[in-house]
Amino acid sequence: MIELRDVPIPALDADQVLVRIEAVGVCGSDTHFYHEGHIGDLVVEGPIILGHESAGVIVAVGSAVSAARIGERVSIEPQRPCRRCEHCKTGDYNLCVAMEFYGAYPIDGVFSEYAVIQDDFAFAVPDSLSADEAALIEPVSVAVHACRRAGVTASSRVFITGAGPIGLLTAQVALAFGASEVVVSDPVENRRRFAQTLGDIATVDPVETDFGSLELHFDAYIDASGNGRAIRQAIPTLRRGGRIVLVGMGNDDLELPVSVIQNRELELTGTYRYANTWPTAIELVARGAVRVAPLVTGHVGLDQVEAGLLMNRSDPDAIKTVVVPGRPGAAALPRGER
Repeated sequence: MIELRDVPIPALDADQVLVRIEAVGVCGSDTHFYHEGHIGDLVVEGPIILGHESAGVIVAVGSAVSAARIGERVSIEPQRPCRRCEHCKTGDYNLCVAMEFYGAYPIDGVFSEYAVIQDDFAFAVPDSLSADEAALIEPVSVAVHACRRAGVTASSRVFITGAGPIGLLTAQVALAFGASEVVVSDPVENRRRFAQTLGDIATVDPVETDFGSLELHFDAYIDASGNGRAIRQAIPTLRRGGRIVLVGMGNDDLELPVSVIQNRELELTGTYRYANTWPTAIELVARGAVRVAPLVTGHVGLDQVEAGLLMNRSDPDAIKTVVVPGRPGAAALPRGER
């Protein structure tokens, strides 16, 4: 059950800023938490404010933050690492054992009018970016982290399964990183067609495609579907020494072609959120190398968050819904209207 409540704005620590939220993207993980009550071992055990893809304007600062930041438009990296553990000190702070991530129980998220974040995790964005675009720097960061883990670089041939928001953004980031070939697989025809409008992206229907013709073809494979069949089908398309990166949220257990992985010395890894990605993601969106605005297919107000969480399940054409806290009762709008 979702309720709309008035809650107090937290007092600011010395290193924090208060952000008036202008836009929050609805993520698949929000929907998973709402429907299933967990993602892997992250379990919702009580009331929580969901949401973590956000942007807004700084309206107050802590005592250690320059007052010059008030009025600055920012994209929020929605996590608070401890900054003391081994992972934090080596730069892999996304693996921090004491991480506080927005919208992951018991840490409240940003389906709200205001949010508090550490000063250095509120990243200034250029005025050329809309509120929607600034909020969606978060999923772009997921894509940046995935492409880095996959070793995507100039001339890479990249295969991606899943043409949801993360798959579509990952395809664009791969091209921006210099990939010479990007192919996206998805069984839904309208998603394949949409992917082709975002750049030099080829698509295949996994139901109709002869994957034998793609054997040993790609340098990197990134899964954004979480579908076990899709993953097993895709792995043999990798050349020897290729890389597999699992991003999509699927079942806790997965059957893999171990002999193929061993015999080809394939590297397989997962991704856990992101680290040190915001400057790159902002730059890619600001210069138009990654287009996020076309992914936004609707807007809702805070009092319609439940509808936003269900949008991808109720509307086959929905890709990304954005919550606009300052616009109560906002009706879902066609793509591009705001």
